[in-house]
Amino acid sequence: MHLAELNIGRLLAPTDDPRVADFMNNLDRINGLGKRMPGFVWMSEGSGEPGTGNTENMIGDDPQLVFNLTVWEDLPSLEAFVYKTLHSKFMDRKAEWFEVLGEQHFVMWWIENGHRPTRDEALARLDDLRQNGPSEQAFGWDWIRAKS
Repeated sequence: MHLAELNIGRLLAPTDDPRVADFMNNLDRINGLGKRMPGFVWMSEGSGEPGTGNTENMIGDDPQLVFNLTVWEDLPSLEAFVYKTLHSKFMDRKAEWFEVLGEQHFVMWWIENGHRPTRDEALARLDDLRQNGPSEQAFGWDWIRAKS
């Protein structure tokens, strides 16, 4: 089994606004780092245009509500990328670029090897976590660490 994760956020400004320029200008760098990490399997991507990441694939009709959807071989691989690389420095700066969401915005779940989750599938997992709390179907960091 592989580990899928979805993280959503609402940018403070449109993607071409100077207030989020540092974030947008580093998307390719951070995404590229993730793709080179041991244990990385797959990432949902947009058009591939430089500097867009997956931001053109919004949620609903809100162009500032964006997401990141990736698949990893296991929890240690994802943790290494999130907390032990340059990615962590950008996570520390998220308040500069993203609104504080009033509800859960991150979810993980196990998938069969070779499966590529869709945005809608991932959003359904997030809804499950929001409505039912952590379970085998949808969980966060605390739940999976307690099970490991």
